Amino acid sequence: MKKFRIAVPTEGHDGLEDKISEVLGKAKTFTILDVEGDEVRNVRVVDNPASSYEYGSGPITVKMLKDLNVNFVLASEFGPGVSTLLEEHEIKMVSAKPGTKVSDAVKEALPKLQTE
Repeated sequence: MKKFRIAVPTEGHDGLEDKISEVLGKAKTFTILDVEGDEVRNVRVVDNPASSYEYGSGPITVKMLKDLNVNFVLASEFGPGVSTLLEEHEIKMVSAKPGTKVSDAVKEALPKLQTE
């Protein structure tokens, strides 16, 4: 059974009920999901240390995701700098619509993620 970790940039601390942020590097929080097979096993919300940065939030955010052992990032937009850093750390990017509820976006993305 395949195990992986997904990070979703979110607007608050509502976990699976939260909405996907329009921004990645400056997202207020990240909802982190541990998935085993097709089942979400653990959900936690972490504050983004770079959310208030005027510049340079992308590298700080990617380092945090790497340190959390994230395998996939489910986000609405990936800028060129963040995309390059995620690729360098072998974190795969999956597009999702901003404002979508985390649980809905994950449910929609899971079949694709399981084949990666």
